[in-house]
Amino acid sequence: MNSPLRAVARAAATALAAVVAMAAATAVAPSPASAAPAGLPGMDVSSWQGNVNWSAAWNNGARFAYVKATEGTGYTNPYFAQQYNGSYNVGMIRGAYHFALPDRSSGATQANYFVDHGGGWSRDGKTLPGALDIEYNPYGATCYGLSQASMRSWIASFVNQYYARTGRWATIYTTTDWWTTCTGNTSQFAANNPLWIARYASTVGTLPAGWPTYSFWQWASSGVFPGDQNVWNGSLDRLKVLACNGPC
Repeated sequence: MNSPLRAVARAAATALAAVVAMAAATAVAPSPASAAPAGLPGMDVSSWQGNVNWSAAWNNGARFAYVKATEGTGYTNPYFAQQYNGSYNVGMIRGAYHFALPDRSSGATQANYFVDHGGGWSRDGKTLPGALDIEYNPYGATCYGLSQASMRSWIASFVNQYYARTGRWATIYTTTDWWTTCTGNTSQFAANNPLWIARYASTVGTLPAGWPTYSFWQWASSGVFPGDQNVWNGSLDRLKVLACNGPC
């Protein structure tokens, strides 16, 4: 998604590489993180990827994509139309995501901005519920200067307004570390909001409280597809059920 998570992952990867290099003299073994986890392959993209070759991504196995639409209430992805429509046109199930800036305006205000600029939902069988990207602050304090209680209220404001506008509960993208630090590891959203967990490792690790499993896992920042590498925790038929909010 945004650069802070990638920076954390790259720093970890650099440290890991040093350890591997030291161990190479005595043992050689494949890295489990180099292979995609089980699940349906997909990707997420933003303006960093520019115009995406969607046919190539499809031919390489991607079956879904999340596309950045908005950030705060003052940014829209200039490549959104090419990415959002292009993924749809090659046959992918796609959705839009919003990068949250909780210190700039209310959750409801940002949910409205998101829906008004590409983050809506339609029951066409190929559109996922919009996603709230709530994570490390690229511009300042990790928790955007909000207390844990205030952050929980902000997220509730966003997802409730998104539901009011679209009839769908937004997917929540986050990391377990950020969620624990900035929300107090609340479980209040687990009943309604699908979890999109970010962890660049060979295992998904401990999930935020309340979610018994994840829906999506962003497992690497680069790979065979443009943008971040993801898997859906299930079959294509089950992903279509999420897209349709039931059978369609």
